[in-house]
Amino acid sequence: MSVYQWFVFFLLVQIVHFLGTWKLYVSAGRKRWEAAIPVYNAIVLMKIIGRPTWWTVLLFIPIINLIVFPVIWVETLRSFGKRSGLDTFLGIITFGLYIYYINYTQKLNYNADRNLSPENKTADTISSLLFAVIVATVVHTYFIQPYTIPTSSLEKSLLVGDFLFVSKMNYGARVPMTTVAFPMVHDSIPLTKNKSYLTWPQLPYMRLPGIQNIDRTDIVVFNWPVDTVHYFFEPKGIPGVIKPIDKESNYVKRCVGVPGDNLYIKNGIVYIDGKELKLSERAKPQFSYTAKIRASENIDYQSLFSELNDYNRDTGGFTDKNSLSFPALTDEMALKLKSISGVYDVQKIVDSTNTRFSYEFTYSEKIEDEEFLNMISRLKESKQFYIREIAGNKILIANLTKDIVEILKKQKSVINIKETYDIFPHSGDDQKNWTRDNFGPIYIPGEGKTVALNLKSLPFYERIITTYEKDENGNANKLTITGNEIRLNGKVVKEYTFKQNYYWMMGDNRHNSEDSRYWGFVPENHIVGKPIFIWMSIKGINDGIKNWSIRWDRVFTTVSGEGQPQSYFKLFLLGLVIFFVGEYFWKKRKEAKN
Repeated sequence: MSVYQWFVFFLLVQIVHFLGTWKLYVSAGRKRWEAAIPVYNAIVLMKIIGRPTWWTVLLFIPIINLIVFPVIWVETLRSFGKRSGLDTFLGIITFGLYIYYINYTQKLNYNADRNLSPENKTADTISSLLFAVIVATVVHTYFIQPYTIPTSSLEKSLLVGDFLFVSKMNYGARVPMTTVAFPMVHDSIPLTKNKSYLTWPQLPYMRLPGIQNIDRTDIVVFNWPVDTVHYFFEPKGIPGVIKPIDKESNYVKRCVGVPGDNLYIKNGIVYIDGKELKLSERAKPQFSYTAKIRASENIDYQSLFSELNDYNRDTGGFTDKNSLSFPALTDEMALKLKSISGVYDVQKIVDSTNTRFSYEFTYSEKIEDEEFLNMISRLKESKQFYIREIAGNKILIANLTKDIVEILKKQKSVINIKETYDIFPHSGDDQKNWTRDNFGPIYIPGEGKTVALNLKSLPFYERIITTYEKDENGNANKLTITGNEIRLNGKVVKEYTFKQNYYWMMGDNRHNSEDSRYWGFVPENHIVGKPIFIWMSIKGINDGIKNWSIRWDRVFTTVSGEGQPQSYFKLFLLGLVIFFVGEYFWKKRKEAKN
């Protein structure tokens, strides 16, 4: 919904409120018109029901207001003598409209001095739980959010099994865009596969002021921009679920490019505006390596792999009897490998030529083709292929074999097949040989910046224009291409001015990270927050609880900062001891005085 639509909705709510409550206001000794003034009517209502004025603020906070509104309905009914369980049930189940019935058909007896305390233990428990949920939701949404590292894309800096606190304040807390959702959960209800939210209505993007901008080398949590589909196609051909921005999957990567940067990658090294990007001491970029071994040497391979892998991640193996492969080694680990007797010819793998291609399938919705839809579903379920639904009845599938391509080509609903490239922007002759290690140059756009728009530059910014940004009325932009002519919403354009900032995110584990090299820019409205603190770290988190062990050296460590991470857990324990000992003696002293 646009700002205008929300304004109209707000006015309609005020009308509904006035018509349903004005007699209640009069019965409570207030003026009729006080029920009609937006915001002021809520302040007056808080006084009528005997609740703090600041509760009014809670009515305008997304998600939290879903909890507060039913409380206000019930409190309003009780203020006028409707205290039975049936009254409470009807007030909630009718979304407050039961108050209309009370307002127009019942004799109104306002009780200004009613007892505000819970009537029994059950009511007290419910009241306490609601208060706890409200406080936790405020903290979770606007201050600090817990997060768990699921993959090894930032290995060494952040490990699989790290439990983080992510600050919403550093970059400014984003106001929830999804207004109807379960509090404190992401896109699904725990223990179920059901959505935890409604896609309508949506608030426009808004962000509170932050204390810093996103800097190069910052580790950032964001919503995955291409996570537009939950289930790509159901077996019966039902389209997948389109996720709202704030319900897209959470990703964590390192920002290596900010608005206005010209970025390129050469032999795995990132350059910004022609200069090598300097990472902090805590950042440990990793690459794939191969090595040869002499069969005559007595090598302890178990110790070898263990020494090169402090955190027990699968980091190497044999490709043949005389060759080893390591998917993720730092420069220091590679030097250690070279120093081992019997190991020689240690080589970093650098992709200089693109050998990985994707295919874009255009299909017809008018042709019923259950076999094609079932094939897409099976490919998705295999988790061996990157699959993305594109506007205009298109599906992009990466890493397909020629055999599968030929089978899909024969399906009756398939109209056209286009070969593309796995590396962003997935098209263009100049980009055909871009790889994960040799990439660019590419310009990272910023709010208010303008770029020339032509057939050569369009692939870089097409998704920004058609998906991430809207026209002046809040509607999706429509791009059409006729020959060399590009039209935006029906008008010929030769340049485009961006409406928000964009960022380039990459994992430190360069050969085991799905990042901007594959799916492009991260819009500012997708930014969630900045990881600041590791409060727990469990080794073997995905191997079952029996195989868990705590990495004590990582507990209570900061994510950012200079030098190697230092654990503050011992200081935390010392602080607890001082607190409890001090509290004990304070109570003893107080008892002695009494």
